Amino acid sequence: MFDDRPNRADEVVLTGRSNVGKSTLMRELTGHSFETGGKPGVTRSPNSYDWASDDFMITDLPGFGFMSGVPEEVREEIKTEVVQYIERHADDILVAILVVDGKSVIDIIDRHSGEGEIPHDVEMFHFLQELDIPTVVAVNKMDKVDDRDERLNDLCDRLGIYPPWKQWQETIAPITAKKGSIEPLNDAVRHHLEAQKRDDLKKFF
Repeated sequence: MFDDRPNRADEVVLTGRSNVGKSTLMRELTGHSFETGGKPGVTRSPNSYDWASDDFMITDLPGFGFMSGVPEEVREEIKTEVVQYIERHADDILVAILVVDGKSVIDIIDRHSGEGEIPHDVEMFHFLQELDIPTVVAVNKMDKVDDRDERLNDLCDRLGIYPPWKQWQETIAPITAKKGSIEPLNDAVRHHLEAQKRDDLKKFF
């Protein structure tokens, strides 16, 4: 399912739970429409978008976690494939964008923080860090959040990085993709590209 990766050397990936707005963000970043659905799990295989003149692409990976109407074994299979894709291409991934829903992420993390259970978002964040992939957490749908700073500080706390969030602006990017408000994310991605001496790719963000 994940084997038809375009032949591009460098990549930025979007990953995260189902229904957090990855495909909408992908559209904002590329100016190209991908199938988005009101129900979770519409994207079942990676959507890559590349530019003919550059050896680079942006990839929207399928969402993981709960999807209504999708059997658990299929959900687990998708998550495994996402993890394996990232592992396989870790050396080519310049930046990973972990997209979360600003309105519900804290509740979801806390609900899945039982004994011996690591929530998907936290697990993915640490997994990307273990692979040494520069990671930006795009906290989407912030237009629906009232207690913005408190919510972002709580997220830092859950991810194991010390609040206040404002000291992590290369890592935590509050956005509203649907309204085209993604500048904090672009800034953070450009920071990581600069650090890797890839100024040539900053024009995409």
